[in-house]
Amino acid sequence: MYASREDIGYDFGDDSKVGSKPIKPNPNIDGGWAWMIVLSSFLVHILIMGSQMALGILNMEWLEEFNQSRGLTAWVSSLSMGITLIVGPFIGLFITMCGCRKTAIIGGILNALGWILSAYASNVHYLFLTFGVTAGVGSGMVYLPAVVMVGQYFQKRRALAQGLSTTGTGFGAFLMTALLKYLCREFGWRNAMFIQGAISLNLCVCGALMRPLSHKDVNEKYVVRRNSENNQAKVLSHSAETLKSNGVISEETDKKEEATNEEVLDSVKHVETEGKSRSGKSMYGLLVLKTASQLTVTVRKGFGIWYSSYFGAASLFTNRVFVAFVIWALFAYSSFVIPFIHLPEIVKQYNLSSQNNIFPLTSIIAIVHIFGKVILGIISDLPCISTWNVFLMANVTLVTCILTLPLMQTYISLAVICALIGFSSGYFSLMPVVTEDLVGTKHLANAYGIIICANGVSALLGPPFAGFD
Repeated sequence: MYASREDIGYDFGDDSKVGSKPIKPNPNIDGGWAWMIVLSSFLVHILIMGSQMALGILNMEWLEEFNQSRGLTAWVSSLSMGITLIVGPFIGLFITMCGCRKTAIIGGILNALGWILSAYASNVHYLFLTFGVTAGVGSGMVYLPAVVMVGQYFQKRRALAQGLSTTGTGFGAFLMTALLKYLCREFGWRNAMFIQGAISLNLCVCGALMRPLSHKDVNEKYVVRRNSENNQAKVLSHSAETLKSNGVISEETDKKEEATNEEVLDSVKHVETEGKSRSGKSMYGLLVLKTASQLTVTVRKGFGIWYSSYFGAASLFTNRVFVAFVIWALFAYSSFVIPFIHLPEIVKQYNLSSQNNIFPLTSIIAIVHIFGKVILGIISDLPCISTWNVFLMANVTLVTCILTLPLMQTYISLAVICALIGFSSGYFSLMPVVTEDLVGTKHLANAYGIIICANGVSALLGPPFAGFD
């Protein structure tokens, strides 16, 4: 079978023999470096999701600068939020081939580049490309590894760990709203975006902290969880048998490909040995050839895993509950991002700017959102509480609040609704947990990539329709 190099391990085989052996717990699972992973993910959420939650400030500046409709201008923020999530399945391929650490570092550079280039925008359509696409793709390359790494490092306190790390969204929305307001007031929105681009380079540091677990550690964590994942294991085992019978990824194919790869590398090594007597230029060529061959092998293995997860007989879409979860995700995320984009306009429409300047409504959502994620995470980790029940109840509460938001015309009523929105939206920190329960730890990267892709479609379409003129 194919196996990833660093972060993701796939094994569709029978692990019953392995499960019978005593396993020495890894100190980095639920402790040790795991808390550094939580810190890294926390900072990622501040710099990416927090910044996106504060885009209402820049949205107002763009409306005044370019004199376009609210619906068209809102597409800039929606593209950035949406693409961050929509690219999830493709980022899963990068993670499989390169690992979470390298993917996050590259994404940090790309995100910073998008912010900096957006400072020179001459129209809204320019922002579509630089901020919406470039910064959005970079954000996605950092965001997915940050979530996946927390899921790999935690077993007993998964909901709490995810809740703590994703509270960065609340802190970030509060901090970035104040920061962008100050920067826009003192330096103008163009210089503010340039400075924010420089700050975003810290995402590379966050990526560097994502030290991968060894393949053995991932397998140990998987074995520990097998008693709570019997149903998923049966589905995966059945899918593996189907794979073998259909010949999609059979052992013979693996052996042939491995033999071919070994022949290529052996031939390169043989040529390299003969080339010792040649000039330095020839040796450089051989080194490039060897590197290219090894890269080809890695890409083929990674693509094989990625393809089988999405399109093979063992596709994640054979899990009906997971398919239903994806359909839900297509509509869910828009209910959360709409208030952050359009609340500044609502405040202006009802002449509540003076009260909002004292304590912004978006800050209320951000602060309560922090407590919501932690509290819902603690409740979900209780043995007598179902994570799914907490997840669904919070979801219903959030949708109800969004529907009543346009009916509120006073600051007090808007503040109460925003507080409820902030608390109930804390259930988004449970999404990786319920996804992991559905598909298992080893498939979390690709599965959660699909979920956030569906969320991205929701985030992409929600604010423009809500701001339709």
